[in-house]
Amino acid sequence: GRHENPDSLGVDEINAMLKDGIECPTCSESKWSDARSMDLMFSTRIGSKKGGRVAYLRPETAQGMFMLYPALFRHFKQKLPFGAIQTGKGYRNEISPRQGMIRLREFNMAELEYFIDPDEPPSPDLGVWDEKISLIADPEGAHAGEYSMTISEALSSDIVRHPTVAWFLVRTWDFLVGVGIDPARIRFRQHASTEMAHYADDCWDCEVGGEHGWVECVGIANRTCHDLLSHEQHSGSNQLRAWRQYAKPHIEIRDILSPNGSVMGPAFKGAAGMVMDALKELVEIPDSMPFALTLADGSSVEITDEMVTRRSEEVAVHGEWFTPHVIEPAFGIDRIIWHILDHGYTETEKEGENYSIMRLNQSVAPFDVAILPLFDKDGMDHIARQIWASVNSMPGLRGELDANKSIGRRYARVDEIG
Repeated sequence: GRHENPDSLGVDEINAMLKDGIECPTCSESKWSDARSMDLMFSTRIGSKKGGRVAYLRPETAQGMFMLYPALFRHFKQKLPFGAIQTGKGYRNEISPRQGMIRLREFNMAELEYFIDPDEPPSPDLGVWDEKISLIADPEGAHAGEYSMTISEALSSDIVRHPTVAWFLVRTWDFLVGVGIDPARIRFRQHASTEMAHYADDCWDCEVGGEHGWVECVGIANRTCHDLLSHEQHSGSNQLRAWRQYAKPHIEIRDILSPNGSVMGPAFKGAAGMVMDALKELVEIPDSMPFALTLADGSSVEITDEMVTRRSEEVAVHGEWFTPHVIEPAFGIDRIIWHILDHGYTETEKEGENYSIMRLNQSVAPFDVAILPLFDKDGMDHIARQIWASVNSMPGLRGELDANKSIGRRYARVDEIG
């Protein structure tokens, strides 16, 4: 009655499994209706009544950054690699919201789109990380199984297939441990080929163990050039690329169309210069004449045989345009916060009574210092307030002043808030 990865099953496979007598955990019945596909995106309408058009709430923040790629490329001085981070709300039509902050229809996320040259991917020195991390490799791949090894060993043994993906895996591990997640309850699970998103070449989920079992909190995917290429194909834009400079110019023999000025001038008049510039930028020479030539302003003109002369020449090529690849770490903020609290919370006993402690990492604790005066009189309350004000005036520090009830009760309260 169980499947290791039910998300990878199709409708027919699910229906076949349901016929094997699987019982409902609530009512113990096995009378199942047929499985059917469900749209996980929320639809809405933009505009009024019949004049409106269908739109969808975003299931991820990534696409906005792909659309802004030309501006980002200019901002980073037209050099790769570079990245953009966006935080915000995501919306998914979760079938059964449950488990507190784990399964939500509206949730907070943070995504990084890291644009790289696939021929020269960033390959940081992974040897500086000597911690062993838990890895579950692709169950359908050559390295299926569970491993505990350093990230450098995982990359060299081809369990992790890409150096930049490996770098983000270990950086994610660093971040989660740094905010208070128990390193013994962090693992990275590689997607099987049947589970992987259509745009990904490799994908890992960072799963964190807690009250609700192992929960995906971060996804790290090699999205290749899928997104930029799709936007380019549908928009017709040529600004979603990057320039790769060659170390030495390449000499190539190319066919070119040399303009005949005495014919083009009278034919195109003031636009003749624009037509000649468009001919110089022509990459693929048409096999026959006449043909339509698109100009820089988006207009089109017809080029006839007498306007140009076809010839071959040696051209020094100094580089090439290519579509960058993208490595994307996507963080589920709500789920991470949930597990920070889950891993930090401890119940114990003190003097025969239940005693709750929240052991938060200093980097996320709401308070750094507790000021607990023994008395709230004889000037001690004034001194305590001075200390409290002095602490809160220091950049990056936050103090809590508590003068109510017994000192034991106050210790307990500050233990409860981390």
